[in-house]
Amino acid sequence: MDRTDVAAPARPCHRTPGDAHPAGPVHTAAEARAYARSVVLDEWNSAFRTARERDVIDLQLVVSELVSNAIRHGGGLAGFEATATPEGVRLAVHDHSAAVPAAAFGPGDLPRGHQGSGYGWPLIIRLARDIVVEPRPEGGKTIRVLVPLRAEADQAPG
Repeated sequence: MDRTDVAAPARPCHRTPGDAHPAGPVHTAAEARAYARSVVLDEWNSAFRTARERDVIDLQLVVSELVSNAIRHGGGLAGFEATATPEGVRLAVHDHSAAVPAAAFGPGDLPRGHQGSGYGWPLIIRLARDIVVEPRPEGGKTIRVLVPLRAEADQAPG
């Protein structure tokens, strides 16, 4: 497993929603999940809306799958970004491999029988939107997705 530091600028105290914000050094899926959750808490949530916990769990599953795939199959994690949008959180996961996962644009069908693997991309396809895989100029690829968030009910100002 590649454990190379993925350095990024320090996280500013106040960010404008919609601006891309690279995470600080991210080496693991756990660090990426924590960062993505902080983007929801600090940028998506407000006094008038709070993301549904089940949607945040979906976000964390997608983060885990994308980052784990970059580490395991993509030659290591080259960068991670999470950006709050009105619709949810946009993720960008950068790795060192130019290979495009065949399953990335499949129907999202789960593997038949228990094979121990092959569940990641079907999960991503079912939980995320706007999936894009693009080459990086310095080599490797970036996978971008939008994970939708919905507000909890009864968030009207009181």
